[in-house]
Amino acid sequence: MDFIIVLSILFFGVAVGFAVEYYRNLAKIREEYSRAKGVFNDIILSFSRELKRVAENLETIAFKVEASSVRSDEAVSRANALEEKVKTLEDKAKRILDDWDKLVMRLEEVERQTRDIAASHRELATKVSLVEEKAKQTPLEPGIETVIPIRRERALAHLTETELAVLEMLAMEGPKTAPEIKERIKLSREHTARLMKKLYEEGYLERDTSKIPFKYSVKKEMEKLLRKSETETT
Repeated sequence: MDFIIVLSILFFGVAVGFAVEYYRNLAKIREEYSRAKGVFNDIILSFSRELKRVAENLETIAFKVEASSVRSDEAVSRANALEEKVKTLEDKAKRILDDWDKLVMRLEEVERQTRDIAASHRELATKVSLVEEKAKQTPLEPGIETVIPIRRERALAHLTETELAVLEMLAMEGPKTAPEIKERIKLSREHTARLMKKLYEEGYLERDTSKIPFKYSVKKEMEKLLRKSETETT
């Protein structure tokens, strides 16, 4: 009986010893686990920090690349805009040169016409002077008062060849409408209308407005002067 009790106590002691050792080992394992967990957490934290730093660097690089791309696009846009402006200026310069050439040609034509008109006026002035000299030498009939003569070179000096031709035609052929005159001088309807209005407003013509189209005729004094000049010329 005592042997069994002793044996039981012995087994109990061994069991307690194993239990104590087990708990010691378990505590040691827990401590090592805690240390390993701490080390692992430190590694994870360090890795996370490194990843964050790398991500920030990548973000900075991406921002710089994007900014560089934007600046490059802006530079390309500015270059294209500048090229368009240069092209526009070239087109304007070309048009100006073309207009200048046309203007020079027109000025040359005007100069030529001016020389022709001046020559015609000199010729007309010479003829009128001859007519006046003959008129002065012609004796007047009794009872007729002398009419103050109109100097033809003054009255007609500023008229163009076309205007002078219209006056001579009306003086020789009598009153005519603007359409009839247009057919004779070969000008447009608008140009003919402006020409007749000018001659009427300047006092060279009379206008019959009793019916449409109006008829134009040379004033009596101008008609005598034109017919007399034409007679002397022929």
